[in-house]
Amino acid sequence: MDLLNVEAGEARRRMDSPACVLELLGLLVYVGAWLCALGSTILPQWLTKSTSLLPTESYDLGLWETCVVQDIGGMECRSYDSLLGLSSDLKLARILMCTALAVGLVGIVVAIPGLHLINICKDYEGHRTKRTLTIAGGVLGMMSGVLCLVPVSYVAHLAVMHFFDEKVPEVVPRWEFGDALFCGWAAGFLLVVAGKSVMQDAIVKSCAYYHHK
Repeated sequence: MDLLNVEAGEARRRMDSPACVLELLGLLVYVGAWLCALGSTILPQWLTKSTSLLPTESYDLGLWETCVVQDIGGMECRSYDSLLGLSSDLKLARILMCTALAVGLVGIVVAIPGLHLINICKDYEGHRTKRTLTIAGGVLGMMSGVLCLVPVSYVAHLAVMHFFDEKVPEVVPRWEFGDALFCGWAAGFLLVVAGKSVMQDAIVKSCAYYHHK
């Protein structure tokens, strides 16, 4: 029996190194994607437009403020006066992006104690708890990614619809995609990938643990 326990322990130790690397990589992508989503939420460049009347100026539209950008490098931003005065698409984008950030942050906090690198709860019951925490963190990460992709894609869809609206004269400036939209797409995609990676890694490690137990 002691020999079997030693062999099982050695097998688990051999799996520790690659498992820790994959876990750490997944967590770093998770945190980086969350920070990217935070940047997308804060940045005012969700939509941008320039006019032929004032070619030296461009306008940026964000979730929290609008900005006028000068070619010489100046920028003047103004926050929205009232939440009630916002359009429904910006209200929805605000709610979903803030929800995505909250869910993603909870997922990171939940997943960290379940990492193999955290040297706690190494017994049988503790391993089950760590596995549950890691899987929950991965699921929350994927949910956060979806919640991030929805408002970004919705705002982009509205911009495309307005851009090609034949009822609007050609001389009227159109809103175009800003940097924050691309940042949001990247964040949503990476959150889904990182969450799935963390969850799958926990499942694979759990199967290997019980196989060698």
